[in-house]
Amino acid sequence: MTSKWDTLLLRAKDLMREKSGSLTRELERKDAGFGLGQVPLKSAPDATTTMVCGFCSTGCGLTVHLKEGRAVNLSPTRGYPVNLGMACPKGWEALTPLAAPDRAVTPLLRNARGELLPVEWPVALETFVTRVRAIQEKHGPESVAFISTGQIPTEEMALLGALAKFGMGMIHGDGNTRQCMATSVVAYKESFGFDAPPFTYQDFEESDVLVFVGANPCIAHPIMWERVCRNKHKPEIVVIDPRRTETAMAATLHVPLRPKTDLVLLYGVAHLLAARGQIDRAYIDAHTKGYDEFAAQLVTYEPAHVAETCGIPVETLERLAKCIAEGKRVSFWWTMGVNQSHQGVRTAQAIIDLALMTGNMGRPGTGANSITGQCNAMGSRLFSNTTNLLGGRSFTDEQDREHVARALGIDVVHIPTRGSLAYDQIIEGILKGKIKGLWVIATNTAHSWINQADLFDTLKRLEFLVVQDMYATTETAVRADLVLPAAGWGEKDGTFINSERRFGVIKKVARAPGHALADFYIFKALAEAWGCADMFERWSSPEAVFQIMKELSRGQPCDFSGIESYAQIDALGGIQWPLPTGQTPTASEQRRLFEDGNYFHDDGRARFIWSEPSALPEATSAAYPLFLLTGRGSSAQWHTETRTKKSDVLRKLYPNVPYVEVSPLDAKKLGLGPNEWVCVRSARGAVVVKAFVTHVVQPGHVFMPMHYASTNQLTFAAFDPYSRQPAYKGCAVRLERVDELTARTAQATETRS
Repeated sequence: MTSKWDTLLLRAKDLMREKSGSLTRELERKDAGFGLGQVPLKSAPDATTTMVCGFCSTGCGLTVHLKEGRAVNLSPTRGYPVNLGMACPKGWEALTPLAAPDRAVTPLLRNARGELLPVEWPVALETFVTRVRAIQEKHGPESVAFISTGQIPTEEMALLGALAKFGMGMIHGDGNTRQCMATSVVAYKESFGFDAPPFTYQDFEESDVLVFVGANPCIAHPIMWERVCRNKHKPEIVVIDPRRTETAMAATLHVPLRPKTDLVLLYGVAHLLAARGQIDRAYIDAHTKGYDEFAAQLVTYEPAHVAETCGIPVETLERLAKCIAEGKRVSFWWTMGVNQSHQGVRTAQAIIDLALMTGNMGRPGTGANSITGQCNAMGSRLFSNTTNLLGGRSFTDEQDREHVARALGIDVVHIPTRGSLAYDQIIEGILKGKIKGLWVIATNTAHSWINQADLFDTLKRLEFLVVQDMYATTETAVRADLVLPAAGWGEKDGTFINSERRFGVIKKVARAPGHALADFYIFKALAEAWGCADMFERWSSPEAVFQIMKELSRGQPCDFSGIESYAQIDALGGIQWPLPTGQTPTASEQRRLFEDGNYFHDDGRARFIWSEPSALPEATSAAYPLFLLTGRGSSAQWHTETRTKKSDVLRKLYPNVPYVEVSPLDAKKLGLGPNEWVCVRSARGAVVVKAFVTHVVQPGHVFMPMHYASTNQLTFAAFDPYSRQPAYKGCAVRLERVDELTARTAQATETRS
């Protein structure tokens, strides 16, 4: 017999299905047209429109060519202040992934037999709401978490973070920006008082000394490297990297230090500069705090000790210090080689310390400059509502919570009073049985997360895994209980914020296939199905959300309340923050921070911060005598290759078979020839790859590109204690020769899995 409550529940589900169905139809109608109305086309239907690229953080301008109102080709935008008419291979092929045959075109739901089968949007929305609520009711509101991304527009990030935390009551949500930029975020916050990369790309051309630490822009950020090549000052180019990268080959000085000894090296350089009085005492006294205490810690970093620890000649250390001391405009640049480390925050801060003590801040061609990874990692850092409350505020600050609540017109009780678990802690929470549901948006955790084998087992423990993505074939999507099909770059409107803090516009120049929706409209549909749509009534369109974000930024270091509209951003070639109300931006403007020497701490001073270096979490041994380095393989690959592998052109520009770089000396010890099969084994797993014998890596080191799924079967799950960023670039391995039959079998097995 059906009870009154069962009847009410069934009726509620019917109403939800009816309401979500009509809403989905309305959202599909809204999402069906092109979003080119933001900036009028020169003519219709054949014309061009401009937008920024959706791959890396460089933020290049692209001109999209339209025929009969549809995007048919693109070219780099001449005169755009970022790329100046240049593009890397990924940019040229940016439209190709949209037409891939494995696009997710309808929601998919796993049935009782374990099959992912197509369902209608109303069923998908009802399933999401019913199952997430059931988990929260049974295990508490903290039992469901979300993993966000640096790949979607800032407006979508803001809506997701607000919906999940304010509307659905999810306390915990982090982003894949944790994998690339968390170290720099923490370093800047502690040193400057706010997450504030100070530079503009013009600094690449204005420096007389450029120091790259753990960065390979020639491959990872080719357009930035093109800007270096435009430098007319005949600069010294210093590369600090264990590997002789493409950038190191072009340097005037390569410092091939032992892996993860960069903190010792930087302290050794600071010691020499301090001991010789080659510092800017006036700048230190006027604009910084803690220098004398920092200098006192440097006395033990004598050149002989530092050189021995780092595995370099004393002369190399001396030459590095001399380059910095004699430079008039020294800029320091770092990226994943620093960030993805067990002591990345302190290493980044050691770079900042060098810039501060030599007065290389706030002037053209100077700065302690973190190069961002993903296209919108900066948007994620400020507005994803994961590590910060919207606009770079704090969840733990009562005034911040009240300010955000007033700005959004919501009750402050909806805003959590504490921050989220970090990405690794969310994964650990699944292992401990505390997190039972996970919502993954526009990222590929099952490929990119460290120590992949453990991660596969971890995901199996979830009661409900939702993946929202462009493709139904990613390593994470195929493990999902529910797949929500999303539009990609070029199929939606919004803004990205690049490495130099420049807002750029993206536009809808193609329709998403099938029933795929822009993430923005998926979030709106979920808000309606959840019953909290009233909270987001003002969030009616991406540009409406941009106006909300402007108000949230007002008075913050990232204040961009002076930006009028998407059209203004597009017309001016992007606009850098800060731009408070009352300031007027100009076309192709280049602005850097701290020109006045004022930082974002209450006293206006930057901080010197340091710690004693710590040992490697996993050292080499007799059983595993080689140190594995990982990084970008080529300028034609991007992260987990979710998009780049869809392009036949890009696939021709890099090896499709995973490979490992081996020094000739180590290859000789193994009797290993070029292009032979080899097994790379760590304490966590083993993968079979091709051997690439090269002097690029030192004896005792090997290198594998991060883009191949097999690489993270080897990596060791260590994390920086301050940023919680994974240390992808440090683990011990050994090599074993493999015969052809074994290799082919291993490759076939990996392909099937």
